Amino acid sequence: MANKADRFYFENFIAATEQSRAAAHYLVECLAEYDASKLSTMLETMHAIEHEADGKKHEMSAALAKAFVTPIDREDLDLISHNIDDVTDNIEEVLQRFYMNRITAVLPDAIEFARKLESCCALMKDIMVEFINFKKSTKLHDMIVELNHVEEECDRLYLLAVYNLRDHCTDVLDIISWREIYDCLEACADACEHVGDCVETVIMKNT
Repeated sequence: MANKADRFYFENFIAATEQSRAAAHYLVECLAEYDASKLSTMLETMHAIEHEADGKKHEMSAALAKAFVTPIDREDLDLISHNIDDVTDNIEEVLQRFYMNRITAVLPDAIEFARKLESCCALMKDIMVEFINFKKSTKLHDMIVELNHVEEECDRLYLLAVYNLRDHCTDVLDIISWREIYDCLEACADACEHVGDCVETVIMKNT
């Protein structure tokens, strides 16, 4: 179990991943009950979540700048922090794409993708809860593998969703707009996987 000073880093990661999970959950809500006339309000709410996530990243950066000894390499702590923040940033960008591309209705594949992404973020948070015990944990590796599996499901869904675009859209601009949205959703899933990969690297370096 980490000492009080070291706990800050792990608790910061948990709080940051909670913001990612909250962002993904809100994205699902927005898409499942989509109303284009409310997009400005949706963006404000999502940005508030992203702002909280930025706060956690800044707290980590400030702590690392002052710390003399850290529980793992400060470069690894900084990388994990930035990768978690990337997840939340990318989720916000998905909703921004809906606004910029003036999307009036949501395709079913996008809702399913958002739900898969919420699962990724929930797993990412669970990994961070367990991360504090990484030297003794018997569950952490399996949790990272599970996150990789869900990300692979997102990869398959991405291919299917893009393939289906010609069935759902007749306008070329609509196809381009939706391709951008699916690219953003895929980037979110990749960012979650990057967090898991970073944790796995830390485990290999420190055990």
